[in-house]
Amino acid sequence: MAVAIAAARVWRQSRILGQAALLLLLRRPGARGLAISHPHRQQEQQFSSLDDKPQFPGASAEFIDKLEFIQPNVISGIPIYRVMDRQGQIINPSEDPHLPKEKVLKFYKSMTLLNTMDRILYESQRQGRISFYMTNYGEEGTHVGSAAALDNTDLVFGQYREAGVLMYRDYPLELFMAQCYGNVSDLGKGRQMPVHYGCKERHFVTISSPLATQIPQAVGAAYAAKRANANRVVICYFGEGAASEGDAHAGFNFAATLECPIIFFCRNNGYAISTPTSEQYRGDGIAARGPGYGILSIRVDGNDVFAVYNATKEARRRAVAENQPFLIEAMTYRIGHHSTSDDSSAYRSVDEVNYWDKQDHPISRLRHYLLSQGWWDEEQEKAWRKQSRKKVMEAFEQAERKPKPNPNLLFSDVYQEMPSQLRKQQESLARHLQTYGEHYPLEHFDK
Repeated sequence: MAVAIAAARVWRQSRILGQAALLLLLRRPGARGLAISHPHRQQEQQFSSLDDKPQFPGASAEFIDKLEFIQPNVISGIPIYRVMDRQGQIINPSEDPHLPKEKVLKFYKSMTLLNTMDRILYESQRQGRISFYMTNYGEEGTHVGSAAALDNTDLVFGQYREAGVLMYRDYPLELFMAQCYGNVSDLGKGRQMPVHYGCKERHFVTISSPLATQIPQAVGAAYAAKRANANRVVICYFGEGAASEGDAHAGFNFAATLECPIIFFCRNNGYAISTPTSEQYRGDGIAARGPGYGILSIRVDGNDVFAVYNATKEARRRAVAENQPFLIEAMTYRIGHHSTSDDSSAYRSVDEVNYWDKQDHPISRLRHYLLSQGWWDEEQEKAWRKQSRKKVMEAFEQAERKPKPNPNLLFSDVYQEMPSQLRKQQESLARHLQTYGEHYPLEHFDK
């Protein structure tokens, strides 16, 4: 007890000495910028606890007096917008886009032609004719529904599974084949892996292998379009796996803060190669991330081409009119292997794949709709399947006959004037081929 009393006295004395020292400092000649606050001279404005509003610049919120953490799933789950059921019947007539017959038939023919091309090129890789391939099985509705809702001048940044967008924009089969074969007709001059398409005339930026790099690039393009008042939108496709990359988060934030006219289109197909969504994230998918960045978001049935079309069309209209980003999460299923380098039977069952292939396929759903409208029948189906296969095979055979690009093209198109070190490499290759040319299939290359 005596110790406590002594300690209290010492504390009071030190406090008095400290205050005295402060007064001496303030009274010292030349002291500036310091003032003594007298409670009886300065009246502070008082607020009741009910009127006390947060003034923090980083959030818009109210104070609460109860300790409570926000639950990961604030609601039961973001709903999935759809227009058609699995039998191709319109659920809510007010959501029917009322598209003309010719447009819906183009939807169907683009989707089925893509499916046919996939089957032939997949088999050609298995036979060793091309080095690599990625199919689009099960995701055709996300490609065509979104592409149809865009203007032809809208800029597209794809990931690697959006061939249907180019297909809908009438990209020739010959150029699809030329790119996969890397022949002299390839717009990329044989420098890219198969399925890395690109087409300046159709405003489709060349695919890049590194995951998610296209997302911040697309935001930059959208910002440029905004500054130019170009009345166009940028659409950026990616998978739910790519949404885990840092580039995705940076892109979302830049797009929101810079108010860019861009549509982020996520194909959530259930698997990032072999990683299922259950191991990819713990939140409510990708659409749930949009509000956190201040982005208007929606989740749609990616196997319903009309739902995809409606969502993309409205997002496009508002993105241009209001200069703001939109996020569309299209729920679908990757029926094929991730690529020809993957065997998906190692991580999912055949029954699971068969369900989506037989019971909930976007092509089957649209076919049911066409049949119910009287716009399609079995005879037309057989004739179109035969015709589409013939078209693909003709382009396929033509691509196989064409030579590879001239090896000198390895050194062009990077610099306006070739630097000396690159010229030395080109000369070195020429000497090597002159000496050892018989060991290379030079007869298969363009002269």
